[in-house]
Amino acid sequence: MLSARNQIKGTVKSIRPGKVMAEVVIESSGIEIVSVISMGSVERMDLKEGDKATAVIKATEVMVEK
Repeated sequence: MLSARNQIKGTVKSIRPGKVMAEVVIESSGIEIVSVISMGSVERMDLKEGDKATAVIKATEVMVEK
């Protein structure tokens, strides 16, 4: 169990691998959440497009602009 309350369930839309890091896009209710994680994490989780995944957002600051 995680202490972070901002957990958004979705589906992995795309994974753009690099040498060290990968850009992972999770789609939830028509909204895309983009994260950059290590390639090691992608491999350990065996993460693939179409997988169900949860974006866990834990931040000390959220900025909003209009």
